[in-house]
Amino acid sequence: MFWPKTEIWTAEVVYTGFGTPMRKGGVAVQGAHVVAQGSLEELQARFSEAEVIRKGKALLPPPANAHTHLDLSLLPRYRGPFQGFIPHVMAHRERRGIEGAKEGLRRLAESGAGAFGDIVFKDEVMDFLLSESPLPGVAYYEVFSPDPREAEEVYTQVKAKILGWKRREGQVRVGLSPHAPYSVSPPLLARLAAFAKAEGIPLMIHAAESPDEVEFFLKGTGFFRAFFDRMGLTWEAPGLTPIRHLHRLGVLGPGTTLVHGVQVDEEEVALLAETGTRLVLCPRSNEGLEVGLPPLELYARYGLEFGLGTDSLASSPDLDVKNEALALWDRLDPRLLVRALARGGYRALGLPTPRITRGSGKALVHFI
Repeated sequence: MFWPKTEIWTAEVVYTGFGTPMRKGGVAVQGAHVVAQGSLEELQARFSEAEVIRKGKALLPPPANAHTHLDLSLLPRYRGPFQGFIPHVMAHRERRGIEGAKEGLRRLAESGAGAFGDIVFKDEVMDFLLSESPLPGVAYYEVFSPDPREAEEVYTQVKAKILGWKRREGQVRVGLSPHAPYSVSPPLLARLAAFAKAEGIPLMIHAAESPDEVEFFLKGTGFFRAFFDRMGLTWEAPGLTPIRHLHRLGVLGPGTTLVHGVQVDEEEVALLAETGTRLVLCPRSNEGLEVGLPPLELYARYGLEFGLGTDSLASSPDLDVKNEALALWDRLDPRLLVRALARGGYRALGLPTPRITRGSGKALVHFI
């Protein structure tokens, strides 16, 4: 009987989806399947004739891109101060929609992503993802409504849409995304968070992204003050940081995923950990919009596991989430970054984590 040659694949960091990522680990492959995984020393002793093949920086299951805006995939990329990004998106809003979502989903699949979390701005994009996505994920319906006078009407409309879409869930789940604490009025934000918790609907919110946001919440001044004035909207600063504001409204918790989390202090990080709030970081988008990087060491110190996301092609160079880890490779223990790709992102989305085990097809093994 012919037995295919055994190869041992290894990398700087090896992670099979459970346990601790290994510095000197590997997987043994025969033909089309994985036949063993473990430390490199153990595998070489067991398969003494096998060739050891180094595959780069990391070996892992398919990564999760936990934060995307697929419908922005046809917009030109913006690079510059955060203050210019919202006007940039608004200026190109005619290019935002289902064609962009289709292109984004195509690129996402090409990147090797195993799952995704997408912010959905238009109903037609939600319909498309629920019916045609080849990848599992969560499609979070985005809500903008800063005027508290509209809170009840908007809440009623959003609730009906979400419950209707939930009846069509398959491998893509329906989620809810109040855009940000500055773009959704406090009464509406509190109602949406309570609704999501009661119905078991995953919730995702952008928060603590830019210094302008913090200034707006603490003082009611700056870029967002001028933006609100141009829109004819009133705003009373709560005198709290965005994270503390969300906590006061009951938004934080294990069913909520916070995106960005750049402008946070140690007390807020402890609060996120204490409430079980999930976290997704988008470092390349943050750098491109000149808002800085999240406090990675602080999150690690508090044991706050995070996922990674690319954000949109309007603010990032591509939709390959592995490049988010590479952008941070020399700034944090790479084992934490690989775990974020292959476990943290799935957990942030509430999805099962893929694992590389004996009998897995070798196509399940991805590389950086």
